[in-house]
Amino acid sequence: MKIDVVTLFPELFETPLRTSLLGKAVASGVVDVGVHDLREHGLGKHRSVDDEPYGGGAGMVMRPEPIFDAVEVLKEPDSHVVLLSARGHRLDHARVEQLSQHRHVILICGRYEGVDERVAEHLVDDEISIGDYVLAGGEVAALVVIEAVTRMIPGVLGNPSSLETESHSRGLLEHPHYTRPAEFRGWKVPDVLLSGDHAEVERWRHEHAKEVTRRRRPDLG
Repeated sequence: MKIDVVTLFPELFETPLRTSLLGKAVASGVVDVGVHDLREHGLGKHRSVDDEPYGGGAGMVMRPEPIFDAVEVLKEPDSHVVLLSARGHRLDHARVEQLSQHRHVILICGRYEGVDERVAEHLVDDEISIGDYVLAGGEVAALVVIEAVTRMIPGVLGNPSSLETESHSRGLLEHPHYTRPAEFRGWKVPDVLLSGDHAEVERWRHEHAKEVTRRRRPDLG
């Protein structure tokens, strides 16, 4: 899979793309992530990428020309272009799975007050938000998308079956986890998890997954 990111702050991606599972996936070539400086397509000697909004108002708006130029250099016939935006569709497990099926994804990181609407109308295939709040820009959101999608690619996780039981994969939050010691400060691991009875363990996990989901995310029920 190939992911290209268009951003005003490429340095924000340097350490995350070298760290942990994502860093290993990039280093091994399982996923190819390119980060591209939007300023390279800026206008005039100052490489301008923004201007005042028509109609007045606070803040600056990102101009369409640099974004179109940057994306069109990268775009291929089967590319899926995404604008990271606070007004976008909220990122969830299903959307992550959909994104992971594309061979090439281009992520545009918004900044300032917003992006000229012609980008959303005529350049991108989707707008995505990672939550109901506003960030200074789309870079952190892009990293969330990259990590979530990369985990879906075969060969990235050491144990692929982890994907089958983790939160949101079955419409439930994940069940509680325990490890050694069996007793810590008087708090004991549930007996069923020490029993060796795999059927009972699975039953316990499923029931507790439903209970956690009911208490914390009743909207998923």
